[in-house]
Amino acid sequence: MDARDGTGGGTTDRTDGRLRRARFAVAAVFAVHGAVTGSFATRIPWIQSHLDLGSGELGLALVLPAIGSSCAMPLAGRISHRFGSRAALRGLIALWCASVALPALSPGLLALCGALAVYGATSGMADVAMNALGVETEERLGRSIMSGLHGMWSAGALAGSAAGAAAAHADLDARVHLGIAAAVLAVLGAVACHWVLDLRTAADEHPPPRFALPPRSALVIGAVGFCAVFAEGASLDWSAVYLRDVIGSGPGVAAACTTAFSCTMALARFAGDPVVRRFGPVRTVRASGVLATAGGVLVVTASGAPSAIAGFALIGVGIAVVVPLAFAAAGRSGPAPSQSIAGVATITYTSGLVAPAAIGQIADASSLVTSFGLVTVLAAGLVAGAGVLRTREPERTAAKGKAPGERSRAE
Repeated sequence: MDARDGTGGGTTDRTDGRLRRARFAVAAVFAVHGAVTGSFATRIPWIQSHLDLGSGELGLALVLPAIGSSCAMPLAGRISHRFGSRAALRGLIALWCASVALPALSPGLLALCGALAVYGATSGMADVAMNALGVETEERLGRSIMSGLHGMWSAGALAGSAAGAAAAHADLDARVHLGIAAAVLAVLGAVACHWVLDLRTAADEHPPPRFALPPRSALVIGAVGFCAVFAEGASLDWSAVYLRDVIGSGPGVAAACTTAFSCTMALARFAGDPVVRRFGPVRTVRASGVLATAGGVLVVTASGAPSAIAGFALIGVGIAVVVPLAFAAAGRSGPAPSQSIAGVATITYTSGLVAPAAIGQIADASSLVTSFGLVTVLAAGLVAGAGVLRTREPERTAAKGKAPGERSRAE
């Protein structure tokens, strides 16, 4: 996509002001996206009880968001090409917010599967569109912001889950809760989208294909993201079980472990951008891999709750910035940022889908300690694979010397 946004020329001060507003706006969009996810996650038990679903039926239905997302993400680039990045993101975020109300309205399992497929499809397309805009905003500013943007996603998810937990505690019908959440978040998303960059395609630029295999560069970068998201999914879904079954902790301590993991990951994302600016993405991810590997070793050798919780917290810190940096590297790896980001996102989403089931299968065949031995090996893979995040240095003159409408990406 051509980076012309139609805002015309202007002074450096005006340019800087537009870029700052664009940065805060895209950060707000990330937070809205996360809040939708957090809102839905807290009401899954209500949906299961309301539809009288068994664990197997619910598990089958919860596969559909990943399938819908993987199928729809390649369409995001074509939508942005057709309507421009701002209008595309505004529409996709609105659809994503509206879709969160659908599962609670489903009358049965089949309808629930369809609703969750739509939920996943809109999530994936909005995810690609907002990450592509995040990468472009980062390039124009000339400094790393992607880790902080993903930190805003984590903060939004925590806020959405807190509101959902309060609604569940108050025994509020999920159809009411998610309907209100959809409306409020859609308004917030629409307001935020008003200030994001509005990238337009050149008149002679061909639209991207509806579906295309991701470029090789995206596959290699996606492999690094796969390792991080596998560790994330395994830790989120199994850390409490690990504390209970392996360490022998009570339910309160086990739940606190999951909370510690989530909080340290969110905090590390907010702190990540200055580190990336100081040391660069490759050295940052190598150091992150060392921390995550040390955390994995601490988990598998833990003899008590404090060391196990510390290990999971280290894993959270270690993997926090990897996915944001993978998206940033994908966006700079070729002439079609949306296609590359969609490829990386598809691989990472697949990892998040595979990880919890893989950990369970390995645990059944051996033990949870062995399962987290695999997590430790994959964390070490971040150290070995960090070099693929090294990309050619983009031109940085746009942030200071060009109007927001001029091209800033290195050709």
